Amino acid sequence: MPFSGHPNPLVTIELRGVSVRTNHGVSEAEREVGQRMVFDIDLTLIDCHATGTDELAGTTDYGAVTEYLVEIATEQSYLTLERLTAVIAERFMERYNVSLVRIRAAKPEPPVPTVMEEAAVDLILRREPEPGNE
Repeated sequence: MPFSGHPNPLVTIELRGVSVRTNHGVSEAEREVGQRMVFDIDLTLIDCHATGTDELAGTTDYGAVTEYLVEIATEQSYLTLERLTAVIAERFMERYNVSLVRIRAAKPEPPVPTVMEEAAVDLILRREPEPGNE
């Protein structure tokens, strides 16, 4: 059921400031001791029937997305934020019916000798259209 005459609205679920204790980094200390990382996630849904039905089954549950993020971010240690964000994006693309995933991973207290607010990597992964559906 469309809403307001728009049968295919573009819906993006956005999660901001998801704080997770992780063990990622180049130094052995970062991987051993761990640190807090902050994630921002955008998931652009392929279909979102909840705009017309108001049913959870017609969308992606952001609580489940958050739980899955924590699982992925804590199950294995990576040296680079680039690899961590790529793994998260790939896994989200496999699990959820999305056309675009954007992951931003930030270290609010990076282990560098200079004062800075954060060090972060932002990665975007788009689903390639099926052949013949371009």
